[in-house]
Amino acid sequence: AMVVIGAGETRRIESIRPRGRFARIEFEHGGALDLPVEGEAGLTLPAIDRIGYHRLIVDDMQTTLAVAPHDTRRIGEAGHGRRMYGLTAQIYGLRGRPDDGAGHFGAVADLAEAAARRGAHALSLSPAHALFLADENHFTPYSPSSRLFVNALYADPALVLGPGAAWPAREAGDDLVDWPAVSRARIAHLRALFARFQQQDMQQEGALAQDFRRFRAEGGRALEDHARFETLHARLFGADFTKWNWRDWPAGLRESRSSEVETFARENEGEVSFHVFAQWLADRSMARAQGRAVAAGMRIGLISDLAVGMNAGGSQAWSAPDDLLMGLSIGAPPDMLAPLGQNWGLTSFSPRALAVSGYAPFLATLRAALGNAGGVRIDHILGLARLWLVPEGGAATDGVYLAYPFDDLLSLIALESRRHAAIVIGEDLGTVPHGLRDRLARAGVAGLRVFQFERDGGRFFPPDWYPSTSIAMSSTHDTATLAGWWRGADIALREATGQLPAGRTRADCEAERAQERRIAWEAMTNAGAVAGAEPDPSDPAPATSGGLHFLAMSPAELVLVPLEDVSGAQAQPNLPGTTDEHPNWRRRYPGAGEENLAAGHVSRLLELLSRR
Repeated sequence: AMVVIGAGETRRIESIRPRGRFARIEFEHGGALDLPVEGEAGLTLPAIDRIGYHRLIVDDMQTTLAVAPHDTRRIGEAGHGRRMYGLTAQIYGLRGRPDDGAGHFGAVADLAEAAARRGAHALSLSPAHALFLADENHFTPYSPSSRLFVNALYADPALVLGPGAAWPAREAGDDLVDWPAVSRARIAHLRALFARFQQQDMQQEGALAQDFRRFRAEGGRALEDHARFETLHARLFGADFTKWNWRDWPAGLRESRSSEVETFARENEGEVSFHVFAQWLADRSMARAQGRAVAAGMRIGLISDLAVGMNAGGSQAWSAPDDLLMGLSIGAPPDMLAPLGQNWGLTSFSPRALAVSGYAPFLATLRAALGNAGGVRIDHILGLARLWLVPEGGAATDGVYLAYPFDDLLSLIALESRRHAAIVIGEDLGTVPHGLRDRLARAGVAGLRVFQFERDGGRFFPPDWYPSTSIAMSSTHDTATLAGWWRGADIALREATGQLPAGRTRADCEAERAQERRIAWEAMTNAGAVAGAEPDPSDPAPATSGGLHFLAMSPAELVLVPLEDVSGAQAQPNLPGTTDEHPNWRRRYPGAGEENLAAGHVSRLLELLSRR
């Protein structure tokens, strides 16, 4: 269904054998090129420099010819040769003005503007994929219902409809998000806004109504399917909690194209339209947040996060189950981060289905991630080459690797990156296949170099060890923060949740951490990032600022610092391998927008990063 080649590359395609004497390439933006036909020995494609999605015609057959650039938009291009720094933040953890208990794209825009004033050029976000609006307890951002659409709870109606549409303020002083309360309040407010929008804007056919109609038309069948799923899910799961997964629904409702679903959609058009409206608000909110970030001076702006897979019980699986590996779950074999391995309970695309469809679901997902951002972080980018797959219900150690068409997928990422003028970051941590990081680097995909992992034996690598094309980071959402690592908070947490390495006690781990602190401080001292004696574990501030100074001295073209590390927080956003044992995806930041960055020690750290 699609032939993928690199720009300037000559390729002989044995599987395309002209029966007649006609072969032609019709270019995406006009013009054509007739090709010589050499009998039935296959088709030779000449070197083509015009990147894009062209039409290849051979006899009476047509296919898409994707001509891809050799690399993505590189970070150095985005920065015009200047090294840059940015922040990372969990969307839900931000505080709006007024605050109603959780973050949204308005709070994202506020933080982006505040960071831009301090020289930051990027704000990397946690995933904003659509979850399950009817399930107020399903809030894990890496277990989406669909990666094609946005979490409607992250909308900021005030950005789209005006200040009068803002989320109503409520008492929300806790350090954790109360997801059920936030969900109920926001959905009720969205319904009130939708009713008003129908009665006023849609009747008057103003600019907002026209934009809504355009959004719905451009969303096509995929958007309608998602809205129908949300409506069905609310009806069936709302009446019977055992019907959370669409595979447990009545037979006629399990197939998105069935006559029963069509009838249900007609009879519930108002509710379906409500979910389209919620998606419109969320999409336009993110677009405005990116616009404000760029207008404030950021050269990249928002960096979206593309989760590695989706929940098999969600709308994307219901809409197109043949695209996915149903019955299998993505995970990871045992490694340093998770000694027992990981089973994420997610599914992903079938390699065979991708080939048959001309990579259509992959491209749609990638475009959704890039649509309102200046870059994308691809979670577990190792999955472009191979995925660790576990039978549903099995342990992580029951898995095997399945190979993916890596070269084609990487070429399409490069093509979409250029078309969207967006950078690409690959989360390349864990068990990395040999040579993969080099291949990604040649293609312009920046890998992650996390301070805590960049060591070997008895030393931490010096700043000049970090490749210029990498992203230098102090921590990630799955690791201890710098302050938490220095204090050993992660060791206590793993002991409490039964996650210490096999055969190791807490005392063993703390002794090892003491040695790690010693060599970390030694590396910072040798680099000139700190001076003086190693601070006590109870005083992590010098090590936190020293670690950020250390990373700023590296040649990395982009340094990304979690807001947790800037503020000196000790609790990490997520502890892999836990559910209720740790408050994953619920922790909030202390202030709103500017307040998070205004403290003296934070301002000094950001000034240091900006200056270097």
